[in-house]
Amino acid sequence: MPDSMALTESTYYILLSLVAPQHGYGIMQKTEQMSGGRVRLAAGTLYGALNSLCNRGWIIPLPGEDGSRRKEYKLTEAGMKTLRREVARLRELADNGERVLKGE
Repeated sequence: MPDSMALTESTYYILLSLVAPQHGYGIMQKTEQMSGGRVRLAAGTLYGALNSLCNRGWIIPLPGEDGSRRKEYKLTEAGMKTLRREVARLRELADNGERVLKGE
């Protein structure tokens, strides 16, 4: 994904959820909570997104416990850079919108 491309809302919330390591169900819960219930990730959608984010190098799976199917994921430095860039982009959008609406 090019640096200038916007993240989808789901991807944004998944990355935001992984600032601290988290397992899949925790990501689903945190995303729903942070979005006020607006973004609800189905398991299939989430795991497809997690695979894609791993392929981009933005997150990595952590070693699991023996015999456990539960996988935890963590944000990489590249993922944190992507997340910070997106926060700055969203802030710029909101600031520009406020200025225009105030008639500046």
